[in-house]
Amino acid sequence: MDKRVVFDFEIEFTNGGGIQGQDFRLDIEGNDISDEELAKYIVEDMRLLMVGKVTILNKKIINEKHKRKPLDEQERI
Repeated sequence: MDKRVVFDFEIEFTNGGGIQGQDFRLDIEGNDISDEELAKYIVEDMRLLMVGKVTILNKKIINEKHKRKPLDEQERI
C-alpha cells in the first residue's frame, strides 16, 4: 500500500503575511518523512519565494493510494 502524509502547516513570509493549510495530503516514499523534509517539499512544490518560518503540525502517516504519477511518468513543461 502506498503511503501519504496528512498534516497542517503554517508558512510565514519574510516580507510579511503567510499561508496555512489544514489536512493537507502528500504522497511520500517510505514510511516516514521528517518535518524539515516536508517543509522543504511544500516550499519547492508550491514554488514559494521569500519563505521564513515553516511549522508542521498534526503530522500522521496513512496508507492510501498515491494521487500523483511518479516524476519519471509526469510530462515536463
